[in-house]
Amino acid sequence: MRRSLQKDSNDRTLTPQEGVDARSGSQASTSLLLPDSDKPLKALKKHVGDLDAEVAAKVIAAASDFALIVDSDGVIKDLTFTNADMPKESISTWVGRPWIETVTTESRGKVVEMLRDASGKGAPRWRQVNHPQPRAADLPVRYSAIEIGRRGNIIALGRDLRPAAALQQRLIEAQQSTEREYARLRNAETRYRALFQLSAEAILIADAGTLKVIEANPAALDTLSRTTKKLVGRTLPELLDPDSVGTMQLALTAARTAGHSGGHVMRLSDGIECQISLSLFRQGATSHILLQLSPAGSTVNGRASTARSGVITVVQNMPDAFVLADTEHRIIAVNTSFIELTQLATEEQATGQPLDRWIGRTSSEFGLMASSLRTHGSIRNFVTVLRGELGSQEDVEVSAVHVAGGAQPCQGFTIRTTGRRNMAVRQPTDTAFPHSVNQLTSLVGTVPLKELVRETTDLIERLCIEAALDLADDNRVSAAEMLGVSRQSLYMKMRRFGIGDREDDDTPSPHA
Repeated sequence: MRRSLQKDSNDRTLTPQEGVDARSGSQASTSLLLPDSDKPLKALKKHVGDLDAEVAAKVIAAASDFALIVDSDGVIKDLTFTNADMPKESISTWVGRPWIETVTTESRGKVVEMLRDASGKGAPRWRQVNHPQPRAADLPVRYSAIEIGRRGNIIALGRDLRPAAALQQRLIEAQQSTEREYARLRNAETRYRALFQLSAEAILIADAGTLKVIEANPAALDTLSRTTKKLVGRTLPELLDPDSVGTMQLALTAARTAGHSGGHVMRLSDGIECQISLSLFRQGATSHILLQLSPAGSTVNGRASTARSGVITVVQNMPDAFVLADTEHRIIAVNTSFIELTQLATEEQATGQPLDRWIGRTSSEFGLMASSLRTHGSIRNFVTVLRGELGSQEDVEVSAVHVAGGAQPCQGFTIRTTGRRNMAVRQPTDTAFPHSVNQLTSLVGTVPLKELVRETTDLIERLCIEAALDLADDNRVSAAEMLGVSRQSLYMKMRRFGIGDREDDDTPSPHA
């Protein structure tokens, strides 16, 4: 603190005690009224003694962030501040200027009142004023003015309100964010309520742990022929026929495992058959189950729904494997036979997976089948193999259809095993092969063993190439991939064995 804060213009030492007579030095009172208290400190002289200027300056600096010495004309004679992050360049220009000119327009009336009330006997009031800052926000300060000595000098103690303003701003932003989030949740709940109440599909919401019904929309009340009071609080098994309780338990288990389970036909307690789908969702720390009920009535639509349900049941239990996939060949649904052939445990393990994970000897073979399906819209009895998850391999025939209509284009595949039939069909080939072997063995003793082995190798190569071309429908690229040889090597062997007498002009050179 500078020297001018410690002494007045006549080099008289300033003290924080009021009532000191400047001419006689007599002490009129030993009490001091602090700005933050309406009760004076009595007998200050007795307990503290005389305070010199240095001690008074330390007390003032410790009690405030700002300290201004203002003369009787309201001009700032000296100042000090203890906060290191204050705008020093701006504050240093206040010295020599009227205090009222260093504040904003709306704060000038408060400065006038503090200068007027500084000499009063009552407790000084704290007033907030704002100091304008160049290229920055206003500096908020909370002041209390006290007159010192008899010359009319005033000391203004100020406290920096920027931390409080920042905290208040964060509080306001947090409150606004909370209000926005509350409004968003309220709007979402309003939309949910509207959809829930106006939906034509019967919907129930039940607790996943107790299976008690929590909510039901009007369509569910009509389907179950119950009022809200009679339905809410009842458990799901109570709403079903005893014969359907087991199906419900299986559906609940599947929903808890995969998050969703659908297409279950159950009978309600009043005898009405419904197709029920279940979805598991969490709300906070509690799990809930959403049930969608599609009742089958006696109307034409009801009979159509029953017929569709019957088709689904038939497809699910048919002996041939069935796969429903999207246009990218990713599986949407499968039946039980497909799960058995692929050696999977549940339908969920296949859902979303590409079909070529299990179908086709190679990716090019499946691509050939998919290309034919896109071109012609359907394929019939495409011979390939199905690979199981545990390493098994089964000869199968695939028939498929591409359905372009409807809300979502899809493809259906039926997969039939052909192990026994292939054995019967290939019998003539099998009998021809031993005949060729007999011809070779008859040469033993007349032809060296080295030549016999070479002839046997040529015979096997020829048979394998013909089989690969038949499987690939004469596609040489796919046949070469099946055999694990290059296209050039395949072309050379085909010319060597004279297979089909194919000599295409565009056949590349074996040395290319």
